[in-house]
Amino acid sequence: METQNLVRHADDGTYETLVLGADKPVLADFWTPWCGPCRAIGVRLEELAGDYAGRVSVVKVNVDESPATASRYGVRSIPTLLLIKGGKTLESRVGLAKKAELATLLDGHL
Repeated sequence: METQNLVRHADDGTYETLVLGADKPVLADFWTPWCGPCRAIGVRLEELAGDYAGRVSVVKVNVDESPATASRYGVRSIPTLLLIKGGKTLESRVGLAKKAELATLLDGHL
């Protein structure tokens, strides 16, 4: 299975549907392509998308292209990860994290 295809991209226009309207938990990654830590965590998120396929969705939000959504959540540093279920933010994490730490975060809400 191609894990990169499991990671979806949302913007100000699609965020509501892809994240808030999702029927399962969503790990939303607020990032930009020019951010080194964002690229590093992106690889881990692609792996997690494959590991948690069918149980958790991974959605990336480019803060440069989606300023309204980033502002809505008060994103000031990137990468910022939000775990959202039923339209509510359950957890947030700012900065680089190991894959095992992210898996523990997800497992705590499944």
